[in-house]
Amino acid sequence: SRRIPTTVAVASKSESSALKAQEIFSAPHFRVYTNPDLIGVEIAGAVKNVIAIGAGICDGLGYGDNTKGALLTRGLTEISRLGVAQGAKRETFFGLSGMGDMITTCMSRHSRNRYVGEQIGRGQKLDEILSEMKMVAEGVKTTRSAYDLMKKTGIDMPITESVYRVLFENVDPEKEVLDLMTRKLKEELESS
Repeated sequence: SRRIPTTVAVASKSESSALKAQEIFSAPHFRVYTNPDLIGVEIAGAVKNVIAIGAGICDGLGYGDNTKGALLTRGLTEISRLGVAQGAKRETFFGLSGMGDMITTCMSRHSRNRYVGEQIGRGQKLDEILSEMKMVAEGVKTTRSAYDLMKKTGIDMPITESVYRVLFENVDPEKEVLDLMTRKLKEELESS
């Protein structure tokens, strides 16, 4: 509505439906791309909220840009790993629905999920934070779902697992960061 340049992806298995939505909603300030990968768009759109909670925790703990950049990079790796295992296209996670949406959600001061993480990083308890919020931070429930799917499929998702422990097992966020940083060393491009 403010005519700020914005891009989005519309996902549909039906190419004609996606093209119709693209045609209807595209404007000089609002560019719509199509994407046939429903699974990838759905997983990216949901699980990026878990990473946003982690990004907020980094902010609340006072960590810097390098820490958050590493979190986003490794978070995208685990989201794409989960998505591909579920039948998504790897490329989706490097597009608007993946990296684009995750950067926005993890960096924005308006992000409800990042806010929840920030408050946790500052020492507040999840129940207190949620009771004070007027809007829903969907990443809290998504963390539980992603954790359950991770356990069911055996996909390695250490950031998701850490966010889960912080939210639902009251583990100290700084302990989780230390545990992530001292995991077994490996090659960056290794698949697991």
